[in-house]
Amino acid sequence: MAGGKIKNIYQPWLAKIDEIKTEVDGDRAIKTFKLKFIDKKIQKNFIFKPGQCMMLSLFGIGECMFAICSSPTQKNFIEISVMKHGKVTSEIHNLKTGDIVGIRGPFGNSFSLEKWKNKNLVFIGGGIGQAPLRSVINYVLDNRNTYGKIDIIYGARTSKDLCYKNDFSNLKKRKDVDIYLSVDQEEEGWKDFIGFVPDNLLRVKPSPENTIAITCGPPIMISFVIKNLKKIGFADDQIFTTLEMRMKCGVGKCGRCNIGNLYVCKDGPVFSNKQLKNLMGER
Repeated sequence: MAGGKIKNIYQPWLAKIDEIKTEVDGDRAIKTFKLKFIDKKIQKNFIFKPGQCMMLSLFGIGECMFAICSSPTQKNFIEISVMKHGKVTSEIHNLKTGDIVGIRGPFGNSFSLEKWKNKNLVFIGGGIGQAPLRSVINYVLDNRNTYGKIDIIYGARTSKDLCYKNDFSNLKKRKDVDIYLSVDQEEEGWKDFIGFVPDNLLRVKPSPENTIAITCGPPIMISFVIKNLKKIGFADDQIFTTLEMRMKCGVGKCGRCNIGNLYVCKDGPVFSNKQLKNLMGER
């Protein structure tokens, strides 16, 4: 948590929008917001881990939960990516550089990066689901010698719907990470895989030996990704995903995100497939 406890758990810290980048245009546009806390002490002491989330507040309008998509290795700011799909997110998209927002968090658990040292990592993302994976990927790349082989499998409906195009352009230049992009349907000029993300996963067929698979995206994509990972030979405790879209209050009070006797905002949002199978059986 940031420096010192807030007496009111619902009271946000003030932050300024430092930079806005349009990732995807259109009806379901996606923008990435770089945020800096007004209080420099809070900025210095705001500690989070890859996989954790934060609540962004627009005063007088509402608040939404978002995965933090920047890496903890980037100390001077935090980033979130927001898809425009409702009242609050539409208002967020209307914000300008210099505007003031509220931040609560960080919330939830994180990816087990300490336990995954020296392991190979496979990231499988779809659409805006790449946001929480981006935090992990950048952290791992900033600590590259600590981890084994890295594969990134990512896709969207069209090339225009792909997030973080600059990130992937730079990643493709690296020799210590393998990138496998895809679009759902054939389009002029596209040179990578044509088809759905789960099919690209089967084509790549990463080895499950000493490997962790992390996936995030639309629920239907995740379902087929997990099925295909199992076909390849991954065990349930080698497969991880994140369920931050279920979170509302962030502090385990509203009950919206409970699965069985657990709360996604406190016990998640990161779960192994082994945990999910047990939890879903309790519902």
